[in-house]
Amino acid sequence: MATVQFKNVNKCFGATEVIPDISLNIPHGSFTVFVGPSGCGKSTLLRMVAGLEEVSAGSIAIDQQDVTFVRPVDRGVAMVFQSYALYPHMNVEQNIGFGLKMAKVPADEVKRRVHAAAETLQLDQLLKRKPGELSGGQRQRVAIGRAIVREPKVFLFDEPLSNLDAALRTQMRIELAQLHKRLGATMIYVTHDQVEAMTLADQIVVLNKGRIEQVGSPMELYLNPRTLFVAGFIGSPKMNLINGATAGRFDAHTLGIRPEHIDICHDAGQWQGKVIISEQLGSDTYLHLDVPGAGNIIARAPGDASFTAGQQVGLAPRNDCLHRFDAQGQALE
Repeated sequence: MATVQFKNVNKCFGATEVIPDISLNIPHGSFTVFVGPSGCGKSTLLRMVAGLEEVSAGSIAIDQQDVTFVRPVDRGVAMVFQSYALYPHMNVEQNIGFGLKMAKVPADEVKRRVHAAAETLQLDQLLKRKPGELSGGQRQRVAIGRAIVREPKVFLFDEPLSNLDAALRTQMRIELAQLHKRLGATMIYVTHDQVEAMTLADQIVVLNKGRIEQVGSPMELYLNPRTLFVAGFIGSPKMNLINGATAGRFDAHTLGIRPEHIDICHDAGQWQGKVIISEQLGSDTYLHLDVPGAGNIIARAPGDASFTAGQQVGLAPRNDCLHRFDAQGQALE
């Protein structure tokens, strides 16, 4: 079973501690996403799994075998980087099979694996093309093909879509999700983009300053954030976070409510707000409002709703969708 286990893992760069103490279990066959802001330690964790960074303390096990001091090539992992790093003078077939050739895998086996990977990634009609003749999405698929032919126990992805434009990112997210279903392999994916995390993962690990804030399914984190950090990070637009007297009336230091959980009542409602700007996005309209006692609030309305700057509206937050947090940023029951 290709599980990945971190046990009290610590990482320091000189006197700087970037991963204080992490213990985590990644189940066999899961698509686990490490997500968090820049500098939170997500790529460092991934590189420690790959063996590209040494572990300062603790241990990492893959398939129940301690690999803390095992060479990267012997760990049974394959990594896909942000940069495609394709050889421009080689065609697709040669790029995908290059690692196997260097490992002296028999030529007929290299050909079998390359063609199987190309078929899986819909590259079989492009095998004779050079990287310069490919789109960005096709080049990324070639990079993924190099990982597939190694037949690893665990696939590691380090922000592989960040160089693509918005349309290609969406397309590649769908393709990666389909690839995971076809292969049934354990995949660990690093991103700072919470939309990628929500759409790809069956398990999300939210990291903040080298520590795990919460682990759970996308909807578990969305509906039941355990900390103020998770509440503010997961969701687009992000959750409204309110302090002061308004939060105090709910016996909380900070009160959270998502834009879609605020009903717009026009002339009634628990809160009154003035429209600052109305963003019409087609299917939805997002109102940015100034609400006395609560500050700037975002509320969602139907896409065909029409509001003007300066208009007064009533707002009714749904009480069963409120999130309460204490002064330490921990969720209150």
